[in-house]
Amino acid sequence: MHNILVIDDEPAILAALQFALEDEYKVYCTTSVPEGMELLNCRNISLVLLDQRLGEYDGLEVLQAIKQEYQGIPVIAMTAYGSIQSSVEAMQRGAYYYVTKPLDLPGLRVLIAKALDYQNLADRVAHLTKELDEKYGTGRVVGKSKAIANVFELVDKIKDIDINVLITGESGTGKEVVAKAIHYSGKRASGPLEIINCAAIPYNLLESELFGYEKGAFTGANQKRKGKLELAHGGTLFFDEIGEMELALQAKLLRVIQEKKVTPLGCEKSIPVDVRFIAATNKNLSEEVKKGNFREDLYFRLNVISVQMPPLRERREDIPVLARHFIQKYSRLFNKNVTGISPNAVALLENYSYPGNVRELENVIERAVALAEKDVIQVHDLPKEIAGGFNFSSNKDWIPVYIGESLAEAERKLILATLDHFQGNRYQTAKVLGMSERHLRTKIKQYLKNE
Repeated sequence: MHNILVIDDEPAILAALQFALEDEYKVYCTTSVPEGMELLNCRNISLVLLDQRLGEYDGLEVLQAIKQEYQGIPVIAMTAYGSIQSSVEAMQRGAYYYVTKPLDLPGLRVLIAKALDYQNLADRVAHLTKELDEKYGTGRVVGKSKAIANVFELVDKIKDIDINVLITGESGTGKEVVAKAIHYSGKRASGPLEIINCAAIPYNLLESELFGYEKGAFTGANQKRKGKLELAHGGTLFFDEIGEMELALQAKLLRVIQEKKVTPLGCEKSIPVDVRFIAATNKNLSEEVKKGNFREDLYFRLNVISVQMPPLRERREDIPVLARHFIQKYSRLFNKNVTGISPNAVALLENYSYPGNVRELENVIERAVALAEKDVIQVHDLPKEIAGGFNFSSNKDWIPVYIGESLAEAERKLILATLDHFQGNRYQTAKVLGMSERHLRTKIKQYLKNE
């Protein structure tokens, strides 16, 4: 049941409204403005009925104070001195509506119901907008490395520009996440985002999925169906693994991009479409063009802006941040109280190669959260290929360490010799020595500074 607050300096009005509304709402009545503000503060008020003549108080000023402090609560202004000017001013200061006395109680009931429905819808839209932003905004492209910061910067530049984007990178680097970030953080966020995986659908089905079809267009077409190109009107169409699309279909897609019209299968009439195209691939499309596997003209149409997603091995400083993000995600999902990860487990995560990139790291953390018996993920919660560390068979090379030599000097010799053995590969060096790559970088800087 909604709570309604009535502020009016006439006790008779309060009694009448209390009687008229109490079957549907919990009604709080007061002749005092300070008491009304206190009720707003301590009760979950859904709507306010506010008189515009309140003794020493100006009702318009009270209205403005309520809207400043409680922006989401609709206020219906009431007065016995109605005028066009006063009603306009009340609406300008945030009133949902303006009614005059004597009150039309049946009409007021309808107005209250509409105001509450409107506010419920506004609250729902705000909640969904927040969810979309949290889920698909650039805040979900997690990381603090220079490599991912460059992606953030580029997304922010292009999100509001109707320009086609090609996202490249290895599998699991987050290409779809970036596509969603571009759409949901830009001006097309209120429009649809349609996604199609070109590698997962055979050619004949992909064509009908994209273009749609009329009833009877082919065997099995029992009813008319809109395609992704038409469904994405006013929004964005994301092609995942665009490099897998067949050449014949590439030519048809190129025509749509050029003419901004789509013709469903079995239909003679073209339909105008307003669509932003974002495509992603783990292939080198310029090489595919040279091999004759991808149309050059379509490549240039899609590759107006290129976003290169770095592999996880090139942004290892993001691994702890990503791990914490996934821990929070799966702790909520599994209803577990896993709050962190041990330093040793983090070091192992930082030293792993991640052929599956961020997607693989997410799977690792999902498994660890599911298996964790404590509130902190330990080494034994990680998969064997990570927890087992790095197996390196020594080639019996040795370095001289003398009695009385400091541990720091011995460490310096060992690190630099191992680094030299791996031809400067810090990742392999850190693995062999059992330290994080970040710790190794710090040590190298320290040693080079002292030389």
